[in-house]
Formats: sequence, C-alpha cells, structure tokens
Amino acid sequence: MPELPEVETVMRGLAAVLVGQRIAAVRLRRGGLRFPFPQGFAERLTGARVEGLSRRAKYILVRLDNGHTLIVHLGMTGRFSVIPAAASASSLGVFYFEEEVATGEGPHDHVVLTLEGGSRIVFTDPRRFGLMDLAETACCAEHVRLRGLGLEPLSNDFNAEALAQRFAGRKAPLKAALLEQRLIAGLGNIYVCEALFRAGLSPSRRAGTLVKRGRPDPRLEELVRHIRAVLTEAIAAGGSTIRDYAGADGQEGAFQQRFHVYDREGEACPRCGAAIRRVVQSGRSTFFCGRCQK
Repeated sequence: MPELPEVETVMRGLAAVLVGQRIAAVRLRRGGLRFPFPQGFAERLTGARVEGLSRRAKYILVRLDNGHTLIVHLGMTGRFSVIPAAASASSLGVFYFEEEVATGEGPHDHVVLTLEGGSRIVFTDPRRFGLMDLAETACCAEHVRLRGLGLEPLSNDFNAEALAQRFAGRKAPLKAALLEQRLIAGLGNIYVCEALFRAGLSPSRRAGTLVKRGRPDPRLEELVRHIRAVLTEAIAAGGSTIRDYAGADGQEGAFQQRFHVYDREGEACPRCGAAIRRVVQSGRSTFFCGRCQK
C-alpha cells in the first residue's frame, strides 16, 4: 500500500496539472471503489475548478471552487495517470499495474476526469481498495475519513514532547505505536522499519520506555529526527516502488534502492554486518537488526 511519501509524490504530480483547471466532464465506469461513490458525485465535480491540492495522512485532498473537497485514498493499487489532450494510447508509455497503459477504457480504469483543455486524469485501481468521497470544504477536517487522525510527521507539531505525551504509559511495541494512525498520521511499515533502524531502536521495545517522568528520553528525540529524515529523503526520491507503485507521471520511485533493512531478510546489516532479521508484528513483516537495535 502506498505510504506517506508515495501519496505526497502523487499529490504533487497531480497539483502540477490540476490546479487552476476546470473539470469539464466526469465519467464513472462503475458505481464505486471500496465504497460506493456518494450521491451526485459526478454532477458535483463537473464544472468545478480545482483551487488546490494537499495531503492528510494517506489521503489526497482536492479543493474545489464550489465549496467541496474531493477526498481520495489510493488503497493498495490505486494510481492516477495524466493523459495529455493530444496523446494517443500507443504514445503514452504510462506504466501501471501489470504493465498496462492507462487509456480510460481499460478494465481497471474506473474514474476519468476530463479537463477543459481536453487532458484526462484517469484513476486506475485493479484491486478496488481505493476510495473517493466528497466533503464540504469548511468542515472537511471533521469528515469521517479524516477526523481522529493523529499528528502529521512532517508538521511543526511533530516533536519529541508531543510524541512523549502519546507514548506515556503505553505497553504496546514501539513499531505498533508508530503505525497507530490516531497517534501519528501517514506512517507506514516501510518507513517505520527504516526510521527505527537509523535510530537504533528495537521495534519490539515498549513505546512507554522512551518516556521518563513525563519527559521524552533522548532516544525519542533521535527517533523524531530520523522519521523526518527518512520521509523527506523518500519524497525527494519519488517514494518506493516495491511492486506496482508509480507517480502520476508514470515514474517509479527510487527510495527502495536505499533501504537499510526493509525487505532485506538474511542480508548483512550495513552498520554491524549481522544478518537482518524478519518477524511478524500485527500481521505485518518487520525487518530489523537484532544487534544494532535495542
């Protein structure tokens, strides 16, 4: 599933072609994705001009001039492709799931937005775990998909003191606490594994052990710094392509080339040479160095 850096990369790619554009037509090729589209979905999008795009956790928010915001989640295999007005299907070269080309007519092309100039934005989702919804912009933060989300790890509010408040007294494993979206919004399996390695912290240690008398342990300060660094580097690299992720321009991410532990079970730790280990926590694979991470 795309994580924060991948969603941020897609959002920025879409912003470059959508902001200031008016949606001339909307074609829905099915009644919904993971959930049905809201009533009047196509009608409320048609004719609206895009004022801006942003990201909240793993959601893309498209702010429209008609008082609505389009909320998008990519799910596991969701992808946007930008098709210029003059492009033909044979000249696109837009890669996505199983090397198909997004044309707006493929079996997995579910939503097609046509802009005034004729360009098309195609949402493709083979597994249909993505979602699209609409909210009134004025109360978007209270939408069922967004309310209750935790701190944005790249915001000024994300710091060791804020994390200490959330971790105090918690017996849950550190990795599980970092993945809890009500505490921190947008962190996913890949980048938590990488940040914990850089910080030298075991994914299995109790989250509350990084809080001493209500104050953050120095190791928590280091963890915050490494989380920010990993996410920032991953965004600069266009995210990570493990299977079928690509940005809106069709380009694969490159951060997977810099993994220290993720998906490297049995390989040598780049720090100490011990074999990278893999365990399953809450149904997810965790990769770490048992010697370096305590």
